[in-house]
Amino acid sequence: MELGLKGKRALVTGSTAGIGFATARALVAEGAHVTVNGRTQARVDGAVDALRRELPDATITGITADLSSREGCDTLTGQLPEIDVLVNNLGIFEPKPFEQIRDEDWIRFFETNVLSGVRLSRHYVPGMRTRNWGRIVFVSSESALQIPAEMIHYGMTKTAQLAVARGLAETLAGTGITVNSVLPGPTASEGVGGFVAQLAASRGVDASVIEHEFFATARPSSLLQRFTTPDEIAAMITYVCSAPASATTGAALRVDGGVVRAIA
Repeated sequence: MELGLKGKRALVTGSTAGIGFATARALVAEGAHVTVNGRTQARVDGAVDALRRELPDATITGITADLSSREGCDTLTGQLPEIDVLVNNLGIFEPKPFEQIRDEDWIRFFETNVLSGVRLSRHYVPGMRTRNWGRIVFVSSESALQIPAEMIHYGMTKTAQLAVARGLAETLAGTGITVNSVLPGPTASEGVGGFVAQLAASRGVDASVIEHEFFATARPSSLLQRFTTPDEIAAMITYVCSAPASATTGAALRVDGGVVRAIA
């Protein structure tokens, strides 16, 4: 299928590893001109170099900016004033008992996971309106629908992303701009993979044992019964960024391995 992304200018936030990096790679492979983003120059340079080695003819740039603040978002948009495709992938998570989640934690999570996407979308939407074409994707989570008791503050931000995405799609009704959310399930991203490996090492077992236990106890409703891969999530994100996905907007698309027990 021709996705119509050749030459489109795409930004993927938080894209030095995991779902963000896989999405950047998938967009680059489709001919998009992709900007990678991360908080440190070393991580950004490493991601750009890796993509250029794999796809030497591609157009790839990197911008170092901490998007958890207004100043960081301003730094990025100052260097990249116009784009066609925005993937709001940046996100943080942290298991913590509710009683221990301080005000500062709630604010930090909201600033990073929600306001980064709000600020960038607010900046880029006017240009998309002028061109009457654009794609905005919020990378949410199944935790938006099933709030995890072990990190309520994270779940709150993922639900908020769904509200922002749907509301923004409503304001863009009748235009060539689509806004969607993609909801991954438990994914073998860098953070999760590191946590699983560390836990396995501490117990002297294989990582597959930890994975099996996780799905047996924490996510028993999973139909997949394994972690999804970043590439599997990136495939859905890339499709909704494409030209053929022009009739998909205002949607919350689950790539959760069937964790959410719903038929719609």
